[in-house]
Amino acid sequence: MFNKKSMHKVGVLLVASFLPLISSAQGGLATSADGGPFGDLLTNVLVFINDIVIPFIIGIGFLFFVWGMFKYFILGGANDEAKEQGKSLVIYATLGFVLIIIFWGVVNLVTDTTGFAGEGLENIPSIFPGS
Repeated sequence: MFNKKSMHKVGVLLVASFLPLISSAQGGLATSADGGPFGDLLTNVLVFINDIVIPFIIGIGFLFFVWGMFKYFILGGANDEAKEQGKSLVIYATLGFVLIIIFWGVVNLVTDTTGFAGEGLENIPSIFPGS
């Protein structure tokens, strides 16, 4: 159906059609001191991770930690298998806390180094109008 020559023509046509977009890809960065659209995107991504994702993951980790303590002390009182499961869950939750805090530090380091510290999210969708 398609031979190598026709596929080459299709590829050249695609590249030629997207060439104006490719050549003006740096336009937003060159005209603005704060990074333009890419700077806004980077700011929103970093703020979203820092303000929403990481605290949510810490909350989930805290729930796992509490569940592990419950399994170790309450359910594992007479059951050694449940006690071991609770112990490993507490260890994994603690390791998760350490990794999350390290990741949070890396995000804050990137935010501070790039000059995006103190930025807020823009255009946050809301369920309630006017909030």
